[in-house]
Amino acid sequence: MSWPNRRAAAACAAAGILCACTTVGPNFSSPSAPAAKGYAMAGDEGASVAVLTAQARVAGPWWRSLGSSDLDAVMDRALAGNQSVAAAVASLRKAREELAVARGDAAPKVDASAGAERARINTEAFGISGFPSPTINLFSVGATVSYDLDLFGGQKRRIESAAAMAEAQERRADAAYLTLTGNVALQAVQIAGLRARIATLKAILADDRRAIDIVGAAEAAGGEAPSASTTGKAQLAEDEALLPSLAQQLARARHALALLVGEPTAAWAPPDFAFDAFTPPARIPVAIPSALVRRRPDILAAEADFHADVARVGVATADLYPDIRLEAGFTQTALTPASLFSYASSGWYFGPALTTPIFHGGALRAEKRAAEAQARASLAQYRQTVLGAFTQVADALAALAHDDDQIAASSKAQSVAEAALNDAWAAWRLGGGAFLAVVRAQRQLNRERLALVEARGQRLADVVNLYAATAADWRGG
Repeated sequence: MSWPNRRAAAACAAAGILCACTTVGPNFSSPSAPAAKGYAMAGDEGASVAVLTAQARVAGPWWRSLGSSDLDAVMDRALAGNQSVAAAVASLRKAREELAVARGDAAPKVDASAGAERARINTEAFGISGFPSPTINLFSVGATVSYDLDLFGGQKRRIESAAAMAEAQERRADAAYLTLTGNVALQAVQIAGLRARIATLKAILADDRRAIDIVGAAEAAGGEAPSASTTGKAQLAEDEALLPSLAQQLARARHALALLVGEPTAAWAPPDFAFDAFTPPARIPVAIPSALVRRRPDILAAEADFHADVARVGVATADLYPDIRLEAGFTQTALTPASLFSYASSGWYFGPALTTPIFHGGALRAEKRAAEAQARASLAQYRQTVLGAFTQVADALAALAHDDDQIAASSKAQSVAEAALNDAWAAWRLGGGAFLAVVRAQRQLNRERLALVEARGQRLADVVNLYAATAADWRGG
């Protein structure tokens, strides 16, 4: 065969090899959407309903809907100083660089080399006797080029896996952001609620002391037995015992908020969040389309993890097949620098290099089976994440669906208790009732006042939980 014909045949063979390239392993497809279409909340037919569509998104900082300028300022500080978010951002950068590494590995590689050596040639090793072994200088420069044809798509699958891992890390950064903002808002709401409960309890203690003063005056005037104020003092002591526990809860909430902000407790103190300064949305949804919940960052991260593991099955499958690399090199080697770049000092090579697995003790097929098992585990983890998200949203919706009823019931109970206390006081002043009845009525009113404050705080916390659980803006309906 003549030289031109040989070149043509080689070109045709190379073209055939390139055209035969394929990508082995399963192709990823997103898991099917959950069968659930929403959350029907029994017994909520009369509840207020917000219009909620699957196109809803987080429109900017969701916490601004709570209407607290103090919370806005603390949130900005937390986003700048929280170390968990900083770690998530750094991990995202690492994943993106690893994707760049995978893409670089698939590209042609060009390397240069240079060397200067002084060596003694052992002539006896070459069977030459009678000649002294010379000591020489050896100079060389050269370059090599290599390119993996990726016949079975192993490199493509590695890039696909790295891209999916970068996406998963990006979603985890989103999840860290959402978790942080949700926790900051919850701690702020808890601080506000605890301060309101402490203020209510202090007002209750003031009422207890006024009652004791009134009875004490009556005792001094001879209108009551000396033991009449004992019951009132017992009530005061019982109410005072509640204050240290609330104060400790408030201290914990303030410390937790400092941790979220990324500041030591000795260097930063949170604002005194006012309960009435929060203005949460009045209209709360009682159902959320399932497509909306699937946009949560933890669900998207689990889906990306599944994608990465499916791609790794392709990598392990490609490792079972032959691999061909095109390699070329050019080297200039000479005894003196002056003759280094002459044509007589040049050498080169070019050609394909084939490697194919023959016997690896079953390791390659075991790696493929392990990758398949990992992909099944990732799919199961994805499904579990979706179920967990549905449960979290259902819990938040169930709580909100009954918060208004709880507040209404507590308000009514407080009104009834206030009326009962007024009647007891009236009866005692007219001499038709014992002071014990006043104390009992006061105790019931105290319980209802604290319960109402707690119910209002719980509703505000449930609003925050719903934002965090759905990762979506459901206002405006």
